[in-house]
Amino acid sequence: MTSQPTGATPSRWFTTARLIDLVRTKPDITRAAAAHELGIGSGAATELSARLRRIDLLDEAPAPVHGRGRPTTILRPHPRGPIVIAAELSTNGWRVATADIDGRPTVEASARRLARNPQRVLTDMADAIRTIHARETRRVRAVSVSVAGTVMDDRLVQFTPRGWMDIDLSRVTSELPADVDLPVLVGNDATLAGLAEARTGSASGVGTTLHLIIAVGLGGALIVDGVPAVGAHGGAGEYGHIPFGDPARRCPCGAYGCWDLTVDGRALAALRGDPEPKNALAYGYDLLDRHRTAPDVDETTGPAIRTVAGSLGRGIAGLVNLHDPDVVTLGGLAPPLRAAATAEFDAAYRAGLMSFRKEAPPPVIDGIHGDDGPLHGAALRGIDHITTPEALAEWGDR
Repeated sequence: MTSQPTGATPSRWFTTARLIDLVRTKPDITRAAAAHELGIGSGAATELSARLRRIDLLDEAPAPVHGRGRPTTILRPHPRGPIVIAAELSTNGWRVATADIDGRPTVEASARRLARNPQRVLTDMADAIRTIHARETRRVRAVSVSVAGTVMDDRLVQFTPRGWMDIDLSRVTSELPADVDLPVLVGNDATLAGLAEARTGSASGVGTTLHLIIAVGLGGALIVDGVPAVGAHGGAGEYGHIPFGDPARRCPCGAYGCWDLTVDGRALAALRGDPEPKNALAYGYDLLDRHRTAPDVDETTGPAIRTVAGSLGRGIAGLVNLHDPDVVTLGGLAPPLRAAATAEFDAAYRAGLMSFRKEAPPPVIDGIHGDDGPLHGAALRGIDHITTPEALAEWGDR
């Protein structure tokens, strides 16, 4: 998102930031189309793109020719331009990626399992980040981290599935040279997944979006005009810990009655009489896949799925009554869960809505980024940070 120009930053960098935002939000935009969006003439657009090529911000390629008319070019990130390192720490593993100013992450390193010791995990991630930085020293401008836990003031204050508390995630840059001082941005996975859907996903262009993701528990974000509402300290969006569940049941987070315990793989396992799964997300995916291919294989799976889908729909109705979104997007286990029990989900959703909303309720749609949403969101947040007018001016003066 582009900020307004300030007296300390020349207005040309504000125009540059707007142009880069177009390149990110409208892939393969032509120079002519960008000029139209910016309200500048073709001559000014040519001059601007030439200046940005000289400072390694944007590159151009010939646009496909369609009939007659003056040829134009497609704008794209410069191969020597600024990048961010985007990292994702999930309940079951981690990934480290790079992204240039189009915000599309490319995974460079990963681990499918987490060590028990959080410091070991952070050291492994730091090694991967050091390797990337050594290769792209001149280009890396920030590190942006997504984590499947509660984040406040850029710290992981509670990672319930692992029992980790108060972890300083700035350690992911601890292996960099002492004279390197990269900004480290930390965000909750559901918040960043919502950012990705609002910016480049199924809710692109929508004013107010509610995004919900089921992994181990449920989280989400309210996105208004492309900006997540993160609260006073960054800890907003813990929707799974609203007391929509059994008030007598204690959640591992420490609260009672959490919605979390009624909507994920743990809930499905409990309703089927299975022990609590070590990997609730994988359990949920596997169960839904088996039910899809053999719906009558046993007597417990169908009712369990319908019960959990109903809990999801009912809770979403409550959040719609609270937030008044234009659209609700779903990620993680939520899309296949809803698809497996559409009637129960829809009935619970409509029943929970206030009367005035029932005639035209906000649509509930699947996100397009899937399980990659948090990583995409981390990349986009990092790119936001390094493409402000001030940051671009710093890049141009380097």
